[in-house]
Order: sequence, then C-alpha cells, then structure tokens
Amino acid sequence: MDKRNQTILMEQLEKIVDEYQLYRKQSQHDDASDVISNMKVCQMKTRAIAAIERAAGRGSVYFEQAQATLNGKGHDWDHLAALIGIVDSVKIDFQSGYIRGIEELIHADVFSDFLEMAEYLLSNGYKDASAIIAGSTLEAHIKQLCAKFNIDTLISGKPKKADTLNAELAKIFAYSKLDQKNVTAWLGLRNKAAHANYSEYNDQQVSLFINSIRDFITRNPA
Repeated sequence: MDKRNQTILMEQLEKIVDEYQLYRKQSQHDDASDVISNMKVCQMKTRAIAAIERAAGRGSVYFEQAQATLNGKGHDWDHLAALIGIVDSVKIDFQSGYIRGIEELIHADVFSDFLEMAEYLLSNGYKDASAIIAGSTLEAHIKQLCAKFNIDTLISGKPKKADTLNAELAKIFAYSKLDQKNVTAWLGLRNKAAHANYSEYNDQQVSLFINSIRDFITRNPA
C-alpha cells in the first residue's frame, strides 16, 4: 500500500474514533446514549465495521471480533463502544506496521478462493482441472510478488516464463532457495496438467500441491 493510501486510511480510522470521543465528552453517560441518536448510532456502527474491514480485512481477528460484538448481547450503544475500541486497536496496530497492507490481504483472499475451488474440484473427482487452477493461482501469485519487488515480468515485450520469475525472486531473496526449488516442482506438476499428462500425478499429489501453495502464499504475501 502506498503512503497516500495509508494516510487516507489512518485519517478514516482517526476520524471515527475522535468523533466518538467528542460525543463521550458531551454525554452524561458512559455509552453516550443521551447524545447519540438511534439513527446516528447505526451510522457510526456501519462506519466502524467498514473501517475495520478496509484496514484489516475480513479474515482478520479484528473483523471477527467486530462481528462477534454485533452478534453479542447488549444494545446498540454498547456495541458501538466496543466497535470503537476495535477501531482504535486497528489504528494503533496499523500505525505500528503490525497489519499488512490491504493489497496483500485482497490478494490473499482472492487466491484463497481459487484454492478452495481447486479443493472442491478435487473432492468431486476432477483432479486435472483442480491441478490447473491451483497452478494458475501459483503463477498469478508469483507475478504479484514480482510487482511487489519491482521485477519486470516482460522481456522484449513478451511474458517471462514462471520458472524465470521464480529464479529472479529467489535471487533477490524475496523467498528462500528451498521455496524456489519447491515452486519449480509445483510448476512442473502444473505443466503436466496443462499438457494433458494426467497419468503422471495422482489425487494425493494434487491435494499436497494445493496445501503447499496455500502455505507458500501465506508465508510470502504479495
């Protein structure tokens, strides 16, 4: 995430926290229910959830806690107070660099969806389609890593091969030499599926393929 977007996101987080604190100062009650109207409390809850999702992503512990708060006991003003606390935690952790950039989170979510699709196909007997989808997900992630580390994915106007990109990423220590060797092997399985060499791998290998790619993407976010 570039600095401009980081600044905008921080401003959004700070604005909702500061607005709530202003209401608290004007209120005679801890939950500010005497100064925040029914409509306003709903608006602020929505903004809080949206801010948490934008900054931390749906798969984060912050978003999970926010959802649990909304589903928990208490009235709207109790829920809002708890949500503001979560927003404030996100703001502090985001400012300290403990939360990954939103682009990385989006990429991870998208690739996770494709890997789930690959698992579904495999469980229904379509190992070859599963292998192709998983392999394509790996290639897409490698290209995202190249973008992250400013590696050109083209040479003379033509796309570089995934193996070449893999080697270039390992060369700049984007990930380890062991990861490079694993990626080479995974790309080999993907190529077998893409070229209809279906008898050269089995269901168990595709299952391990999918899980290994998921682990690789988690450890090496783009």
